[in-house]
Amino acid sequence: MKSPRTSTRKQEHVALTLAKDVSFRRKTAGFERFEFQHNALPELDFSDVDPSTTFLGKKVSFPFVISSMTGGYDDAMRINRQLAEVCAEKQIAMGVGSQRQALEDKKFHRSFSVVREVAPAIPVFGNIGAAEVAKLKDASKVKRLADLIQANAFAVHLNPLQELLQPEGDPHFRGVLNGIEMLVKELSIPLIVKEIGAGISLTVAKRLVDVGVSIIDVAGAGGTSWAGVEILRRSKGSLAGRSARKQRDDPNDIFWDWGIPTVDALRQVCSLKIQTPSLTIIASGGVTNGLEIGKSIAFGADLAASARPMLKALETGGKELLLATVSHFEHQLKGAMFLTGSRTIQDLQRQQLILRA
Repeated sequence: MKSPRTSTRKQEHVALTLAKDVSFRRKTAGFERFEFQHNALPELDFSDVDPSTTFLGKKVSFPFVISSMTGGYDDAMRINRQLAEVCAEKQIAMGVGSQRQALEDKKFHRSFSVVREVAPAIPVFGNIGAAEVAKLKDASKVKRLADLIQANAFAVHLNPLQELLQPEGDPHFRGVLNGIEMLVKELSIPLIVKEIGAGISLTVAKRLVDVGVSIIDVAGAGGTSWAGVEILRRSKGSLAGRSARKQRDDPNDIFWDWGIPTVDALRQVCSLKIQTPSLTIIASGGVTNGLEIGKSIAFGADLAASARPMLKALETGGKELLLATVSHFEHQLKGAMFLTGSRTIQDLQRQQLILRA
C-alpha cells in the first residue's frame, strides 16, 4: 500500500524542517532590500490602527495565514489541533498540509478534520499536489477532501522542483493546468494555487488567471528550501546528519537555492491586479515577522503566510510560544501601520516602499 510510505514521508519532512537548517543558503526572500518611509506625523493613535480584513468571506483579525504544513500520520493530529486552536484564538486563517494520504485510506483522516473540530469559525483551506491534479478525471476526489475539513477554499500546490528531487517523486506535470481549470469550474469553493518555496512568475500567474484562478500564493524562495529537504532525505541517516563534504558532493546540491525570491515573485504577480483587481494574492516564503507582512501588503499582497517559523515555535515552546509568536507578528504589523500613518490595511496597500541604496 502507498499510505505507509506517504505517512513516513510526511513525518520525515516535519522532522527535517525542525532538526536541520533547511533555509536557502545564498538567497533571501528579499524583504531587506526595501523599507518604508517613516512618517513622523501619522495623525492617528496607535489604538486607531485596525489590521483586520476579510479572507474567503470571513473576517480575520489581521492578514496572516498559518500555511499548509502537515497531516496524514500519527502525530500530525496533535500538531494540526494545536495550530488550529491558536488560529481560532487569534482569528486568523489556516491551511492544512497535503491531503494526498487521505485519498489512500481513512487511517489518518482525523489528522485533517480535527482542524475544523477545534476551529469552526476561521477560514480553512485544503490542499493537494499538482501531480495528483494532473491525474484527475473530475473533481469528486477533491470535493471529498474539501468536505473532510469543511473547507472554505482548496489549494493546489505546484512543486515541480520537489517532485524532481524527491526519492519517490512524481515529476509528471503534463495536464496540471487542465486539471486546475476543471477544479475551478467544478468546485463550489474558490481554488488557491500556490508554490511551496520556489515562487510563481508573472507568466505562470497569467496562465492561472486565464483559467479562472482567483487566489494565488506566490510562495517564493528565501524561507524553507524544499530542494534542501529532499536533498537531505536522499541520503540514509539524513536526520542524524551528514558531513559537509558529503553534502557538497551531492549532484543535486546545485538546486538547493533554486527559485524566484519572494519579493521578486510578489512584485511580478501583483502587477496583474491592474487588469484583474479581484485577484487575491498571498505572500509567503521567508516571511518571518510582522514588518515583512506589512511590506508584502505594500507590494500589493492581500495576506501573508508562514509555515516553518510557526511549526518551530509550536514544537519549541508549545501553544504558548506559538500564540506569542503570532501576537508578535500582529503587533509588529500594527507598528508598521502606525509609523506609516496607515489606519487600515487598505491604507497600507497605498504606501510606497523605498529600495535601499
